[in-house]
Formats: sequence, C-alpha cells, structure tokens
Amino acid sequence: MLEYLLTILLGFISVLLLYSFCGRRRKDGEPPLIKGWIPFLGKALEFRKNSQEFLTRLQKKHGDDFTVLIAGRYITFIMNPLQYPSVIKHGKQLDFHTFSDSAASRTFDYPPIRSGHFPGLSDQIQRSYTLLQGPALDPLTFSMMGNLQKVLRQLFLSGDEADDHWQQAELYKFCKSAMFQSTFKTLYGHSPHLDLDQLREDFEKFDDMFPLLMARIPIGLLGKTKEIREKLIRFFYPQRMMEWTAPCKFVQTRTALFQDYDTLQDRDKAAHHFAMLWASVGNTIPAAFWCLYHLISCPEALAAVREEITNVLGEKNMQLIFKEDITITRQQLEQMVYLESSVNESLRLYSVSMNIRVVQEDFCLRLDGQRSINLRKDDIIALYPQSTHLDPEIYKEPKRFQFDRFVKDGKEKTDFYKSGQKVRYYRMPFGSGATQCPGRFFAMNELKQFVCVTLLMCEMQLLDGQQEASMDNSRAGLGILPPANPIPFKYKTRKTLDCTDREE
Repeated sequence: MLEYLLTILLGFISVLLLYSFCGRRRKDGEPPLIKGWIPFLGKALEFRKNSQEFLTRLQKKHGDDFTVLIAGRYITFIMNPLQYPSVIKHGKQLDFHTFSDSAASRTFDYPPIRSGHFPGLSDQIQRSYTLLQGPALDPLTFSMMGNLQKVLRQLFLSGDEADDHWQQAELYKFCKSAMFQSTFKTLYGHSPHLDLDQLREDFEKFDDMFPLLMARIPIGLLGKTKEIREKLIRFFYPQRMMEWTAPCKFVQTRTALFQDYDTLQDRDKAAHHFAMLWASVGNTIPAAFWCLYHLISCPEALAAVREEITNVLGEKNMQLIFKEDITITRQQLEQMVYLESSVNESLRLYSVSMNIRVVQEDFCLRLDGQRSINLRKDDIIALYPQSTHLDPEIYKEPKRFQFDRFVKDGKEKTDFYKSGQKVRYYRMPFGSGATQCPGRFFAMNELKQFVCVTLLMCEMQLLDGQQEASMDNSRAGLGILPPANPIPFKYKTRKTLDCTDREE
C-alpha cells in the first residue's frame, strides 16, 4: 500500500516538474507571467476567492500589466484605466464577439452563430438590439411600469390590506420575485398557464452553477444542472411561445429572425430565448437589491430620491398608484438625477465584470508613449473595471455608498481624474466601446422604474441589529455580485400609512 501511494506521489511530482520546466515561458517584451503551481487551474482558486484583492496584490508586485493562468487560459490584465483606450481601439486585433459567442453557445447549449452555418445571423441579431434603445424604449417603459405595479400590488397587498402592522420579508427574495416576473412579462408576454414561480426556481438553480459553466467545468460534473438547463430550454419552445400574448417587439423580431433559418432547430431557437432571459435578469436583480438596500440604509439618500420622485410626478399622481396604473415616462426617469446616480453608484460598487478581448494575431500593443507589450495569438486581454471603480485616486472613499457621487450642479457628473488626467472609462458596468451591453438602456430604465414604484408603494426599513450585507465573490468577473447573507426588512404600504396618518 505504501509503495502504491509513493508511486502516485512521485507521478504527481513528475507532472508538476514537467509543467514547471516545459510549460509556457515568458518571452522578451511580454508582461510578467504568473502561472501558479497547479496545471490548468493556475491561479483560478485565488481569483475566485477575491478577485479584487488578488489582482491588486499582483499589480503592486508586477505593475499595471501582467499575464495570469486562470482555468486553462492565459489572461493579460490591463489595470491602469488610462491605458484602456489603447486596448478598446484595437477592434481588429482584439476581438470580443468570437469569445462571447463561444462562451454563450457552450453555456446555453446552442450552436455558435459565427460557425458559418448561419450566414448573416450574427449581424441581424446585433441590429435587433436597437429595439432596446432610443425611442423603442418608450413602449417597453410603459409595459414595464404596468407589469411592475401589478406584481408589486400582489406582493404588498397579498395579506389583509387594512392591517396596520409592519410586515417582514427578505430583501433579495423580494427583488428576485418582483424583477423576474415584471421583466419576463415585459419581454415575453403573458399567459394564464405560465408558472413563473417554478421558472424562477429552476432559473436560480441554473444560475448558481453559471460561474462553473463559464469556467468550462463540464456540465455533467455539476449534478442536475444539465437536466435543469434542458427544462429551461423546453420552456421556450416555439409552439409554447406562440400561446403567449403581447411579447415585446424585440422578442417578436428575434422569433421571426430565427424562423428564417431552417438550419436552426426548435431546440436551438428555444436555447437562444433562454439565454436572453438570463441576460435580462441575471445582473439586474442583484443590482436592484443593492440600490434598494443602500437607499433604505441611508436616510439622506432615501429622502433625496423620494423628494425627486415627488417633484417629477406630483403628489396627486403618486397617490393614485393603489387605485390605478400610473405612468412614469422615459423622459421623466431621465429627470431623476439622484435616482440615476444611486443606481450608478450601486453598479460601481458591485460590478465585477471583466471586459474580455481575444488576441487574433501575435502583435505589439502600445499602451502609451513609453510602454508597449507583446501579445500572443489566442490569449485573452482583460480590463477589470472594479480596480477603477475602487481606486481612491478616482473616487474618494471608494467603498462607501454615496448617492450623489455622479451629480454635479444638478446634472450628471462625468469628470473624474487619475494622475492629473481625465479618466475616459471611469464607470464600466456594461462593458466598453463597441462591445458594451446592447441592453444597458433597458436595464437602467427598469432599475429606476423598480426603485420608483417600490418607494411609491411602501415604506421600508431594515431590521435593527442585523449584519450588513456582504458580497458573494463566487461570481468574480461575471457581472453584479449578489449578496452573500440574507437581509430581512420590514415594510408597510403607503396606502396603509396614509390611512393611519389621516386617522391621527
């Protein structure tokens, strides 16, 4: 038995030695190389544990640019935001779409649209995103307002409406329920036969495994994840979606587009719709939580946002919300600068997305007048905006929520500086350049609507003596971090409060 164990140990040591001596070596002109001692995994475990601390430590040791082996990929991190424009302008040598297509097709299980089997599909999908921007947002805003009010009335008034006692709930569960239902109905439409609670439950199980799927862990090793994914895909089969009423123009256009491609099977079309559902709620739900959490934690912020909503809507319109649907237009939302700043501040604090580019050819990337680095084909270039978002030189007290941080003289503040230079990309929760999330305008709109309608409908308070919300770092590099611990809160509808005030 001892000889057997020694043989295994010697074999393991041999693999490590082979990895050390025969693995990748740094060449002249390349950034510092950090491989770790575990083949393939490299520094993946340290990165996942706390990506910000890990990268900050490497930056202090190696400078602003370095290459790290993470889960089989060599990733070159550019840590100085003043160098971001040099990366973003190289669209030819540094491509985003090939990587995103490969990652999405593997995760959501549909054939890559850039494989050559679907000529023109990728470009048409990109054009369809204009239906989530500009004037096309107006009908989406109107629909989202109606759906939010119906969903929130159901959540807030499900008990005895005359009860003047405070009710208790868990904040993240509340945000998940409200945002998931409202967003689904706004995008995909309605049907009396839809069980959205069951859909959300299955979605959350899949979403828990999303970081591991993105890390290219085979889905067969992740318990029932493959079975759950298949169930979620079946939910969007074309024959089922035909029964749903009032889908938005964006979903109608995508559905018609998929129908034009005979090479797309019904299951492939359904998988695309499932991927869009994830894109629409996967990050907006935790973003909604953090914004609401900080507003009800900070009396000054809550008072400023409430006053702004009152000034824009008028007291009379606000009091109608329990009797009929009220309308808050896109233009009215744009007037609420403190609300938008609060949302942006939440995104700044909790966004850990990586901006990914894949190197298309060996080339030399010039970062500024004095510095350049050599890059290898198929490596990844990563901008890590959280390092910018938490830079004390750019943001004073960067870990503190400051609701008016992005307001100056009653307008949006856009001038932030580092080393005496204006930072062009100072806030990047939605990516950068031509690769920015095409749904970012819809996402911002629905986040502001959610906060508005929630604050109009009820008074909310955190329970005394509870632990502050902390971040779940397992989704490092993938979007908005969710909370790691439950946050109970109490609420009372403003309808009940108004009645109580009148009695007094």
